Amino acid sequence: MSEHKSVLQGFKEFLMRGNVIELAVAVVVGAAFTNIVNAVVKGFINPIVGAFGSKNLDNYQTCLTATCAVDKKTGQYMDGIYVLWGSVLSAALTFLITAAVVYFLMILPMNRWKARQDAKKPVDATPAGPTEIELLTEIRDALIAQRNGNSAVPEAAAAAIIAQKTQK
Repeated sequence: MSEHKSVLQGFKEFLMRGNVIELAVAVVVGAAFTNIVNAVVKGFINPIVGAFGSKNLDNYQTCLTATCAVDKKTGQYMDGIYVLWGSVLSAALTFLITAAVVYFLMILPMNRWKARQDAKKPVDATPAGPTEIELLTEIRDALIAQRNGNSAVPEAAAAAIIAQKTQK
């Protein structure tokens, strides 16, 4: 029974994580947003494209073989191999509009808000640790001092370098 309770407890913790909740909200908002984008494509983009041809992008298709027969009532190809490039164009436009709206109305303002929030945070006053070049310079100087016979300097420098490395 305790394992059963721990499994349920683990599942509850999994569901209550912020990432899972955010993902669920994103899926719901994305599904609702899809309807808006589809309405924009059908009500705005398709008529603009329709100014150059058919308003329904699905009607744009090309036959790849010479033996394509077209039904005169529907305009559909009956025989042969054809490419529905209008459907691909419609899907690409829907994707581009969705990506642009998400970027300009959601991502860009959120990044600006985060930048303002980060700018409001106090700056960390602790000095930065030594860079790799500074550490290598200290090691070089310690080795030169050891070669010249001054053994006390390398040990102190080595201890300081080890202490700095262990703090990171």
